[in-house]
Amino acid sequence: MAKAIILIIEDDPDIQELLSFAMSGEGWKLLQAKTGEEGLVFLKKGPVNCVLLDIMLPGMDGLKVLKKIKEIEQCRNVPVIMTTAKGEDADIITGLELGADDYVVKPYSPRVLIARIRAGLRRQEEAGGRETATVWQQGPLKLDAARHEAFCGGKRLDLFPTEFSLLRHFLSHPDIVFSRNQIIAAVRGNDYPVTDRSVDVQILGLRKKLGEAGDIIETIRGVGYRLRVSE
Repeated sequence: MAKAIILIIEDDPDIQELLSFAMSGEGWKLLQAKTGEEGLVFLKKGPVNCVLLDIMLPGMDGLKVLKKIKEIEQCRNVPVIMTTAKGEDADIITGLELGADDYVVKPYSPRVLIARIRAGLRRQEEAGGRETATVWQQGPLKLDAARHEAFCGGKRLDLFPTEFSLLRHFLSHPDIVFSRNQIIAAVRGNDYPVTDRSVDVQILGLRKKLGEAGDIIETIRGVGYRLRVSE
């Protein structure tokens, strides 16, 4: 990837300064915004490769900003990492459900945050680097990884990045039962700090968007989930 552009939406000047210093050796271009409204202006002006987004912002809070980001066409697949002091499961689940790609709780290690950014940039680059379509279809569901499109009964699905990754994983491994930890590892990588409850919420959201076809993703009690094809 060419020089990555990282947008930091954070109202604390000390944290802005800390992040700028920590990332100075990464070769990234940093954009800094003190409010969500200012951050959205940056995103509408030009391309950004990753967004660090605080929740507790003056004016529009981070969750509302996240919704707005996902409504911008060119930003739908840009990884958004929430950086916040709100670390309860309910807060994390809400952020992930709204489309955040990652969630880092303050106080955090800048080195850990940089590793998360690298992982997000790597996933974005891998997704954009596929030259030929990789298509899976099971029943009414169809997914084209190269075009980043998914359909149910011919109708295009409006999926968050994590929901898209989940559906791709299930479609590419039909009838195989996966534990929640295996699902996390497949979609996010090993040792990714997400709770079982977060996985359940993400799958619930995906099922809702699949409508009547949602029960194709079957809960295997005490084990995990599978995409049911065989009867």
